[in-house]
Amino acid sequence: QLPTGLYKKVLVILHDSILPYMNEPTLMIDFLTVAYGIGGAISLLALNGLFILIHEHNLEYPDFYKKLYSLLDPSIYHVKYRGRFFHLADLFLSSSHLPAYLVAAFIKRLSRLALTAPPEALLMIIPFICNLFRRHPACKVLIHRPNGPEDMSEDPYIMEEEEPSKSRALESCLWEIQALQNHYHPDVAKTAAILNQALSEIEDDLSGLLELSAYELFDKEVKKKAADVPLEFEQIRGLFGKKNDIFGEHFALD
Repeated sequence: QLPTGLYKKVLVILHDSILPYMNEPTLMIDFLTVAYGIGGAISLLALNGLFILIHEHNLEYPDFYKKLYSLLDPSIYHVKYRGRFFHLADLFLSSSHLPAYLVAAFIKRLSRLALTAPPEALLMIIPFICNLFRRHPACKVLIHRPNGPEDMSEDPYIMEEEEPSKSRALESCLWEIQALQNHYHPDVAKTAAILNQALSEIEDDLSGLLELSAYELFDKEVKKKAADVPLEFEQIRGLFGKKNDIFGEHFALD
C-alpha cells in the first residue's frame, strides 16, 4: 500500500521515465492493474502505463472497457488530468471492432455528465462525441430518433448500470446534446448545434481542445472586439418609421 500522493507521482512518470528503460516492462502488470482498480485520479493516471502494456506487450485485461466506463463520473470534467484521460479514451475507442452497444453507452454517459460540465470541457467533449459517431455509424440512431425520450424521466438509458451492455443506451437518444444547444455560452450552443447537420467524414482535431482552460475562454471573450453600439436613435413618427409618411396623416401611434 502506497500513500496516495506517492501513487500519483509514480504513475505520472511511469509511462515515459520508467517502462521504456525496463528489460521486462510486464513486471509492472500487477502494480498497474491494482492501481487501475483503486478508482479516482489514480485510475486515470494508471491508464497511461496500461495502454503501453496493452499496445506494445499484448496485455489482456478482462473487463477493461467496463472499468473505463465506470471511471466516467461527474468529476471527470473537472479533474487536473482531464486532458490525459480523454486523449487515452479517444485511443481506446478508436477501434472499429468495438460493438455498437458499448460505444453508445460511452456516448450516452458522456452526454449525461455533460449537463453539469463547465464550458471549456463541453467544447472538447462534443467534438469527441462527434468523432465517435464518425467511427461507429451504427450509433447514429441516437441522433436520428425523432420519437425518442425528451427528458430524463422517459429515458430508457440506465445511468446507474455498471455493465455497458445492460445500460440500454441504444434505445435512447441524445436529448442532452439538444439541451446544450440552449447553453448560456454561445460557443457551446454553436458547437452542440453541429449534430443537427450531417457530420463530415473528417474527424475533428481534439489536440487543441483537451487542455482548454476557463482562463483561455475568458481571455478570448475579453479580447473580442465589440460591435459599435448606437447611442442615439430617431423617434418613430409614422406608421412605417418615415417622417413624411402618408399613413401618418390618417393613422396615429398611441
